[in-house]
Amino acid sequence: MTTTEKDIFDPLLDTRFKGYPRTQPPRRRSQIGQAGWHVLAGDLPLPLAVLKREALEHNVAWMQTQVRRWGIDLAPHGKTTMSPQLFRRQLDAGAWGLTFATVTQLAVGVAAGARHTLIANQVVSDEDLAGIQKLLEQHAGLRVAFLVDSPAQLALIEAWSVRHVDSVPFDVMLEIGVQGARTGCRTHDEAIALAARLHESEAVRLVGIECYEGQGATGDSGPDTDYTNTLMDRVVAVAQHCDEHGWFAADEVLVSAGGSALYDLVALRLKPKLGRPVRGVLRSGCYVTHDHGNYQRLQVSIDQRMDCECGDSLRPAMEVWALVQSRPEPGLAILAVGKRDISFDLSMPVPIARAALGSRSTSAVPPGWAISALNDQHAYLRWDAADEPQAPVVGERIGLGISHPCTTFDKWHWMPVVEDDYRVSDAVCMHF
Repeated sequence: MTTTEKDIFDPLLDTRFKGYPRTQPPRRRSQIGQAGWHVLAGDLPLPLAVLKREALEHNVAWMQTQVRRWGIDLAPHGKTTMSPQLFRRQLDAGAWGLTFATVTQLAVGVAAGARHTLIANQVVSDEDLAGIQKLLEQHAGLRVAFLVDSPAQLALIEAWSVRHVDSVPFDVMLEIGVQGARTGCRTHDEAIALAARLHESEAVRLVGIECYEGQGATGDSGPDTDYTNTLMDRVVAVAQHCDEHGWFAADEVLVSAGGSALYDLVALRLKPKLGRPVRGVLRSGCYVTHDHGNYQRLQVSIDQRMDCECGDSLRPAMEVWALVQSRPEPGLAILAVGKRDISFDLSMPVPIARAALGSRSTSAVPPGWAISALNDQHAYLRWDAADEPQAPVVGERIGLGISHPCTTFDKWHWMPVVEDDYRVSDAVCMHF
């Protein structure tokens, strides 16, 4: 293992990193599982984000099984975790490649071993274009495709290529967008005109069509199905037009979509009938840990559409544990965890478990418990008067479920992987 690989896969952890015990000597990530630590024994300082091993492994295997059944491939979005150890799990399970949002993220994924990669975003700057070229030069067999959605972006790429005559053409995918949402061509005519320009350009190779459907998700299967089919009809129409006119530069056309909200609906539309082979690529990322909030709510509809029994599909694998630090008034406890530690962009964390001080066992919390607000280092846990006899006490540990894993992962440099009894058996590191 080279020095760079060791830094990526097996970094040295110590008390500089939040969640690492201040009484313990530095350890390599690979040595954490042998340290004998137990979260509920007080061996690690709180707050602490943990990953449940069994749920994690279940999710990775379950999603890989689904894409095989659908006859498509998986390139999980790496921005969710930015963890080389989790990237490796996904690739080893059979993922075709990995997806990223930036060239900086891409470099981490390539160092982790990915060779089929997508940047599900527009690449615009000279530095990023040069960064892609450098990675292609350094890694034999590496493939990078990124998104283009405007003539203005193409002009910047062409200007860079003119100044760098030894560069190879960039593989690009035409993005189909939705009015009022994020990036992507808004109309069919706009997309066709840009596709023609991409075909004519010497700076790029048109290798596929892409979209992102997640911003239209409601959790109601009727509207969600109509929305997804309308979007995918547009994707297919553009792909067929490009194919009929010979505008694709590769023998195999990439057709890609898929966040973590409507992935089952787009999966069925990623293999349109063209005059050349098509590789459908699903990009879901949050599935790896799932959550206790937004994605759990949306998964209910997915399970119904897929006829999955409850618990057979994705399971929450991430929790954040915190101490009750104060009981300043009836009906309120202040937990020592906040916006620096846990996601809050989609909804508040969800109390899911409690453990008395000195106990290694957990129990359920009353259903009326809720986090009402977060500060940077504090969470406001509230309950009704009827639950006062079961109120938490100072020093008690509270387990919180998350809503949206992406914005919890980026608040930590490392996380212990735990067994269901909270014994630490492994660790992962993040590189945001």
